[in-house]
Amino acid sequence: MMAIHLQEEINKLKRELLDQSARVEREVQRAMHSIERGDTVMANEVIDADLVINAKEVDIEEDCLKVLALHQPVAADLRFIISVIKINSDLERIADVAVNIAKRTLKFDKEKKVEAPFDYPVMMEKVLKMLKNSLDSLVKLDSGTATAVIDADDEIDDIHRLTYDTAKKRILEQPAHLQALLLWVAVSRHLERIADLSAHIAEDVVYLVEGNIVRHRTGG
Repeated sequence: MMAIHLQEEINKLKRELLDQSARVEREVQRAMHSIERGDTVMANEVIDADLVINAKEVDIEEDCLKVLALHQPVAADLRFIISVIKINSDLERIADVAVNIAKRTLKFDKEKKVEAPFDYPVMMEKVLKMLKNSLDSLVKLDSGTATAVIDADDEIDDIHRLTYDTAKKRILEQPAHLQALLLWVAVSRHLERIADLSAHIAEDVVYLVEGNIVRHRTGG
């Protein structure tokens, strides 16, 4: 009987985590598009949505702790709960970064927007793909897709490093654009952070599926 209850609780946790994943992915997309379009209404909606995500994160964590206390799971079930706790935390941190991106949209609204010191649409698409694939790997328990996400993180780190160098040169050449260029550097840093956290989720999927800990292969 206890085993049946445990499986019911695990299935419930899985549903909650997948719902939260979809919620966070949607807000990240909206935050990134708000920058691209200069859409301050969308940016404010992303900021407001964070309250729901924060509340859900607390609910999921509490549910995990209850399952640990009541059922004392072992082996694969224990690994699953540990993974849920870690992925849940990373999702909430990704949502926080989405809020930071949305806040840059509001700041850009007050600045004369200048050309980004990096290819924003390309970096945005690469990061969104990493996030989507990390969450897909979670849904399908696919360690192959998860490993590809971990490997993709280096490319985003390289783009961010290049952004920083390009921005530095442009600030020296166009000091009047200092504030706008610094905003773009912050956006690049936020995108890099989402890539890092997506790689962390992918690492947890590999752990969940294979039992292997693959930390320290990513930069964040």
